[in-house]
This record gives sequence, structure tokens and C-alpha cells, in this order.
Amino acid sequence: MFPISLHETARNLYQVALQAVDPEKRTRSLLQREGTVLRIGGDTYDLRSVRRLLLIGAGKAGVKMAHGAEATLGDRLTQGMVIVPSPPPAHRGGSPRLAFYPGGHPLPAEEGVVAARRMLELTRSAGEADLLLCLFSGGGSALLTLPVEGITLEEKRQVTRLLLEAGARIEELNAVRKHLSQVKGGQLGRAAFPARAIALILSDVVGDRPDVIASGPCYPDPTTYGEALEVIQRYPLRDRIPPAVLQHLEAGLRGEIPETPKPGDPVLEQIPHQLIGNNALALEAAGREAAALGFTPCIVDRALQGEAREAGRAIAGVIRQVREGKGAVKPPAALLWGGETTVTVRGDGKGGRCQELALAAAEGLAGLDGCVLLAAGTDGVDGPTDAAGAFVNGASLTRALAQGLDPETYLAQNNAYVFFDRLGDLLLAGPTGTNVMDLVIALVAPRS
Repeated sequence: MFPISLHETARNLYQVALQAVDPEKRTRSLLQREGTVLRIGGDTYDLRSVRRLLLIGAGKAGVKMAHGAEATLGDRLTQGMVIVPSPPPAHRGGSPRLAFYPGGHPLPAEEGVVAARRMLELTRSAGEADLLLCLFSGGGSALLTLPVEGITLEEKRQVTRLLLEAGARIEELNAVRKHLSQVKGGQLGRAAFPARAIALILSDVVGDRPDVIASGPCYPDPTTYGEALEVIQRYPLRDRIPPAVLQHLEAGLRGEIPETPKPGDPVLEQIPHQLIGNNALALEAAGREAAALGFTPCIVDRALQGEAREAGRAIAGVIRQVREGKGAVKPPAALLWGGETTVTVRGDGKGGRCQELALAAAEGLAGLDGCVLLAAGTDGVDGPTDAAGAFVNGASLTRALAQGLDPETYLAQNNAYVFFDRLGDLLLAGPTGTNVMDLVIALVAPRS
């Protein structure tokens, strides 16, 4: 393992970042109730005019967001339901007024379809005197799944899996998913009419776009059937996509199927979206804590994207420059990146984008003393693994080779999990109940 000072400090900075975007605390800070007056951000609601106060939601942060809302609303909450990962995060269950339903992630599951159908029915039941509070966070797109007529869940799962393995960005994936759904891309929000609705969102996307977060169930969709087809062609996946999906998208392109609600839609324009947290809050909290510990904080990139292994190599180069006194900031330094990379799956190994980024950085950091890099997902789950990410430093390559582990072989197999598991350098945080993309934390000790 690494020297405890840098290794544990990086771990602690990760925890501080998570605390800054705790969904329950962030939701409670935004919702304020004083008697019969409910304040949500800059909007005020007179609860005396509200017949039913309903709550719906979906996402990895759904449990904590819902409990934060319930703590404020109290007995004024009439009914609520939230779709969360299955098995749900290890947090307390709901009350008689608040129920949690399991769904699938990263691939949608049948139980999520059942829950989404029930949510659509509850939403449609809302009347003019009702108020609908909508809570959405990352992961909501897979969890809130209700395919259009003529497309099966398995066909939608196949499309999702192919796009993920091809390395499609989240906005590209969601452009396709919206046009195969009865609830995404503003359709759930339109179903709420004539009730009043407001959405609270926790961002897991670069740019904090409400139309991308959870595929924007209550937000206008700027994408089209044509753009969804372009995504499929870009990777290219046309020959592998289920025929029913292609037929549906092509029918939409010809105008035979209505488009999703677009910007300017009069119903959706009346649904405000309040951002309760994002990656920037996490980065800034980590930076403040690092400064308090004597490191000079530097947020290198707030929108880290691209292929994970390429990002890892570039990040290793930045760390080396700083360690050698040639960077924009001098040691001791805390270098921070936030965003979300992608992985084009070519092998049959086990891993995630953060683990792959860290593995790709190993060679660039080889022999460099006084540094450590932690790449981790804020949701605590990196890819289809139980790890949040991994640690790497200047000794990682030497230690790996001593055990017969060749980093390039493991990269080629997309097998970063096994590599770091054998070194004992995985970060096993468990589901955190939040989700604001990924963090890369690099600490560089003072030069002797």
C-alpha cells in the first residue's frame, strides 16, 4: 500500500467531497416550510390551496433526496414513490406516505418497468389543485424505464448495452433512450398537467443540463428521432440494433410518430427545475479541505471527458510536471479533476472508467515519488463492480510487475478491477446515495 499520509489524505478528500453533495442535506436546505407556506428556491407555494402534495422521483440519490423532502413536508406529504437501484442503498426505508421501488442499473429491469408504469399512473391522477414534487438524479434514466408500445424491455436493454460498450457519451445515450420511452424527454411532466409541478435535480452530467439528467422526464427535449439515428450510426451499431427499434426511430423520422415535447412546450415551461448539487460543489469542497491541510489546491478541469485511458495518461503527465516543479502550481499541491470519461469495451475483463483511468496513469507515474492519484465515482460504484475506483502512485508499476501483472495487458482486456484487486488498491466505498459524476484527486508532496 501507499504511504498513509498521501493515501489516506486522498481518501479523506473524497469523503469531504461526498459530504458536500449529500442529497438529503442539499434537499432540506432548498425546501423551507413555514406553517402553510412552502418555499422551494425562489418559488413560494400556499399549501392551503394544495389538495394533494405528491412526490415522485428516480435516481441513485433518490432515497436521500426523498427523505430530505419528507423531513420538510412532514404530514403535509400525501403520497410519494421513488425508484432506486436494486438492491437499494443501505439507508432507512420509507414511511407510510413514502415508498421506494427497485429498478435496474445500468441496464433497465422489469421491476423498474412495473414501477415506472405505477409512477405514470400516479402522475396522471394529479389534478389542478395538486402539487407534484419531482426528484431526479443520475441513474434515473435506467431506473425510470417504460418502453414505447412495440418495443420490449429486452430490446431496450440491448440498445443500452451496445451504446455503453461502444463508449457513447451520456447525452448521446439519452437521446436514443428518450425516443424509445413513454416517460423520458418531458413526457412525464406533460402527463402531470393540469397539476402544478416542480423538479429538484442532482446533476451527474457535464454542463448540468436538465434535459440530460435522468433523460429529463419533466424537461423539454431538444433532440430528435433523426439525432437518435445519427448516434446509432456514429458508433456504428445499425447492423446490431434490434429491427423493432430501428423501425420505430425511422417511423419517427418520417413523422409517423409524435416527437417528444420540445423547447417552448407550454406545459413544460411551467415546471421550474432547481439544481440542488453538482460536481463543482464536490470539487470546491475537496479543494477547501486540501488547502486547510497545507496543500495548494488546483482544479485542473471541471469537464473531464473522453476515453478513460487517454485521460489517465494525460493526467499522469500533469502530475509529473508538478512534481518536477514545472507545472502551473508548486508542491505541495492537490490537483483536482471532475467529469465523466467513457470506456470503449474491447476486452472481456472487469472494471469501470475510473479504474481504467487509474490503470492508464500507472506507467506515466512510474518511479515518481511523493505522489498519489485517486480516481473514483461519487456514486461509489465504478462500472459493473463493487469498487468506487482505485489508487495509483509511482510505485504501482514496480509492484505490479513484481507480481507478474502487465498493465498494458490488463488495459487491453478492460480488466482494471482484477489488476487493482491483486495490488490491494481498490477503493471500496459502497453505494454512497449520491451521484455527481467522477472525481480525480492527485496529491503531490513537497519537494525535498
